[in-house]
Amino acid sequence: MAHHRKSSQPRQYGIARRDFLSYIAAVSAIPTIALRAEGQVAQRPRFGGNPFTFGVASGDPEPNGVVLWTRLAPDPLQGGGMPNDAVPTRWEVADDEAFANVVQSGVAWAMPQLGHSVHVEVDGLEPHRWYFYRFHAGDETSPVGRTRTAPADDAMPDCLKFAFTSCQHFESGYFNGYPHMQKEDLDLVVHLGDYIYEYGGVDKRPRKHIGGEVKSLDDYRIRYSQYRLDETLQETHRLFPWLVTWDDHEFDNNYANLVSEEEGISPEAFLARRMNAYQTYYEFMPLRRRSFPQGPHMKLYRGCQYGRLANFHVLDTRQYRTDQPNGDHQKPMIGKALDPQATMLGAKQEHWLMSSLLSSPSTWNVLAQQVMMAPLNRGEGEYRRYSMDQWPGYEISRRRLLRFFHERNVPNPVVLTGDIHLNWVNDLQLDFQDPKSPLVGTELVGTSMTSSGNGGNHIPEYERAAAQNDFVRWYNSNRGYVSCELTPQTWTSHFRVTPYVDKPGAPILTKASFVIENGQPGAKPA
Repeated sequence: MAHHRKSSQPRQYGIARRDFLSYIAAVSAIPTIALRAEGQVAQRPRFGGNPFTFGVASGDPEPNGVVLWTRLAPDPLQGGGMPNDAVPTRWEVADDEAFANVVQSGVAWAMPQLGHSVHVEVDGLEPHRWYFYRFHAGDETSPVGRTRTAPADDAMPDCLKFAFTSCQHFESGYFNGYPHMQKEDLDLVVHLGDYIYEYGGVDKRPRKHIGGEVKSLDDYRIRYSQYRLDETLQETHRLFPWLVTWDDHEFDNNYANLVSEEEGISPEAFLARRMNAYQTYYEFMPLRRRSFPQGPHMKLYRGCQYGRLANFHVLDTRQYRTDQPNGDHQKPMIGKALDPQATMLGAKQEHWLMSSLLSSPSTWNVLAQQVMMAPLNRGEGEYRRYSMDQWPGYEISRRRLLRFFHERNVPNPVVLTGDIHLNWVNDLQLDFQDPKSPLVGTELVGTSMTSSGNGGNHIPEYERAAAQNDFVRWYNSNRGYVSCELTPQTWTSHFRVTPYVDKPGAPILTKASFVIENGQPGAKPA
């Protein structure tokens, strides 16, 4: 959610389709960056300052291991300040914070072609327990991170606690939700996208302007660096494993697969920029090798199972979708919005999701994704209008997925959504045109961390929408995050809000809490 292109006409490719497709094939054949330490190797590196300015992070937990991450950058806003050498980086995992009992250790290479980022896939750990980890480079040692493995696949934990958030526009204010998130007893943090914003803006923090639109690899690296130097964000990465996916602003607002929001952009320039954006995302996130970028492509959809209690199906609703119908914006659900060939996920991802849902042994099936699934009518009276960037712009694709929930008896589908900078709690119906249609799932929409400023104000368009769409259970316009507690019987969501983001130190309020009961789709006030 953010800027929309001015034109109401569908976007056009700049060259003939056959030429465009041949270019795609050529770019897709670009070999991936070799992860071998070739050329210069700094065996005993010396740094001009602390190389661990970004701290540490972990993610993609599994029962026997987790990804550990760091990035060497003694001068993070000036290209990193590292020599063009491969740097051996030692890592350790212990079951105590003092590292008296180191259970795994090794050496990873910080490679210059990946911005001296380090991704270590640790295995051989025990399921469902906390571990501590750290890195060493030269004579320097990183902060100590804390992480947690997933339960064994056949285990039924008593409880899972996680928080989800999205949309953290740096210039819009301070990340005031994160210090409160750090105090919660969480197993996991889920980020649903818009981790950075690719365009510049007026910084509401007392700092210099963050810069303009980013396009080059160096541009993206600097923008991520600006965000990751934020102490509240960095500390939340240090304390918990994260499960991440992107939306549009990690690359280009409202892009759809191979189509830019901007008119007149050549496919060559578009894909070159996407390759820069995707590589930088990988460099800064605790992701496994399965997500390694392949030129301008990067497979981010994947599963993350928490025993028989929860199964996270992480989706990518940007890279594979067809172009937004009817020129984007809010439009009637007619014409191309009802095109059976239109897709939000792409065939391969949709089939993977269906297979993943069919084979899931877990009580709660969580779709961690970006844009609102419920068809929110924002129009007035008979003038019905829906966001073409959200699932209603891909109506047949959306109906097919909800019908799959219903006909295959998928256990407890819960859709997590970001993007829109507002909280919503929505019942998902098989047929939204029929008030008596069965409920097939629940949608929880998280507000932004900072995007759109302080929030908490009256927005007539959305207040009208909340009142006139019967599936809406709750709506709110504050900033913040959502904290979820899952048991085999219930899913409880607490909607945490910060009253302001234009200055640091905001308190946290629980604006509402909702409960979903096992076997009964739809949320009820707690």
